[in-house]
Amino acid sequence: MRVNVDLFDPQSNMDSDFSSGLPDSDFGFAFNDSNFSDRVLRIEIMPDLPDSKSDGDACSSIADWARNRKRRREEIKKDTVDVLVQREQILQCNMPDTEDGVAYENQDDEPEAMVEESPADVGLNLKQCEEATGNIDPAWSMDLSTVLRVKTVHISSPILAAKSPFFYKVNVPSLVYAFCIPWFLLLWLVILCIFLQLFSNGMRESEQRYVTLRIHASEEAALMELLNFMYSSTLSTTTPTALLDVLMAADKFEVASCMRYCSRLLRNLPMTCESALLYLDLPSSVLMADAVQPLTDTAKQFLAARYKDISKFQEEVLNLPLAGIEAVLASDDLQIASEDAVYDFALKWARTHYPKLEERREILGSRLGRLIRFPYMTCRKLKKVLTCNDFDPELASKVVLESLFFKAETPYRQRALAAEEANSTYRRFVERAYKYRPVKVVEFELPRQQCVVYLDLKREECAHLFPAGRIYSQAFHLGGQGFFLSAHCNMDQQSSFHCFGLFLGMQEKGSVSFAVDYEFAARIKPTEEYVSKYKGNYTFTGGKAVGYRNLFGIPWTAFMADDSIYFINGNLHLRAELTIRQ
Repeated sequence: MRVNVDLFDPQSNMDSDFSSGLPDSDFGFAFNDSNFSDRVLRIEIMPDLPDSKSDGDACSSIADWARNRKRRREEIKKDTVDVLVQREQILQCNMPDTEDGVAYENQDDEPEAMVEESPADVGLNLKQCEEATGNIDPAWSMDLSTVLRVKTVHISSPILAAKSPFFYKVNVPSLVYAFCIPWFLLLWLVILCIFLQLFSNGMRESEQRYVTLRIHASEEAALMELLNFMYSSTLSTTTPTALLDVLMAADKFEVASCMRYCSRLLRNLPMTCESALLYLDLPSSVLMADAVQPLTDTAKQFLAARYKDISKFQEEVLNLPLAGIEAVLASDDLQIASEDAVYDFALKWARTHYPKLEERREILGSRLGRLIRFPYMTCRKLKKVLTCNDFDPELASKVVLESLFFKAETPYRQRALAAEEANSTYRRFVERAYKYRPVKVVEFELPRQQCVVYLDLKREECAHLFPAGRIYSQAFHLGGQGFFLSAHCNMDQQSSFHCFGLFLGMQEKGSVSFAVDYEFAARIKPTEEYVSKYKGNYTFTGGKAVGYRNLFGIPWTAFMADDSIYFINGNLHLRAELTIRQ
């Protein structure tokens, strides 16, 4: 009788560490030793499909491994899954219809049958099933006889059951308490098996319980490594391809501790774009395992850092698969002009990889759209989102409305919304490290064409300007013409000290000229109100800029001092008012 139902429920233990009772234990001395074993694992090795490698070490690179693995999965799913699944049903036709009686099946990898019967029993079951159904497909019989070789391994039920829910379900005898006893008691339990066999009076072989496992030849090396790991908690292989094969085997046989071990070894190896993309393209069952999460997180971080500046690697990033582009666009540190540019790039990637509108809408709505931070897009671009055919109209309306509400919030509320998403996967309200800083713009048409522009800079951003840096704002429009603000660290006119400067520029578009009145202001302590710092007027032509080299009339050191009156809660608040002169 089970003392604790949850403790022995395979589903509840699926994501737990089944080796928790065996911390770094080494039972390597007992591996494949009949004196320390109570069962025999009979491994039937089937031939691989043509052109597939025998094991991971035979692949010359990660790319070879990935191509071979993908081809093998696809071909086996197409050509042999049905046959092997039917074979499993034949082998179990006289077994009780219970959960523990169902043979192991993994849809993401090569299927195999595992039964607790001796080889002689197999023929009996086949005959009984044939009599019951009256018909057996010859292909199934051929499959049953296509065995390259048989390998036998002496195994200990307590050790395998304590490491793997898969083997626990197969080795359920009187060893169910292996999960809740400490490792030293488990060692005594293994030793007890020896004495039980010593006193079997020579009848051990006839009473030995067999477990039959069928695998493909390409899995043999990985399975042997896995079995050895379950005893010794270590692996002898160190190559990336071989570790990946062991990782796949550990996932198939639910050995979470080995998955963690392989994941750690792979993380410690030099990462490349090729390997990072492979780790993100592993079968879904592997990707969903907590044990592999650190590896996939490292792969995402590598790709995000590698393609931090998309403008330098446009062609490479456009050729990335979906998992790769998701890793890049999810990064907070993406160095890109603005969120408008992120939107344009995501749209370009989707149109390249998904030429069919229906598929493109699906991928943008369910995957890429969540990575675009619409609240930081300009209102002009948000208007285009509403009319973009690539997005579902309902989704487009939702994200634009959400963005406009966010823009209307107070800075405090915006920071609170960003903080709430700090640890979430999709960070809509978290600002990236844009090359062009976002601005808030209020436009007026009457009585004169005018706009008020708000630009906030963090203290850290200002500190990085020293000694000769510049920060540009996103473009804003007045009278149909694009303008921008730029903050500088420069020398004053007498070149005696560094200071903070603010400039207003017009984007280059032909020879159009604009006569503009402008005013710069900043919030100051203690009132925290905007105070005018500079007024002027200028007739702009394409590419020209005007401003003040020392906006606050103080040296850089005083501007950046801890007691500076210009930083409020770590932020510098600037305002520019532009009015077109009649």
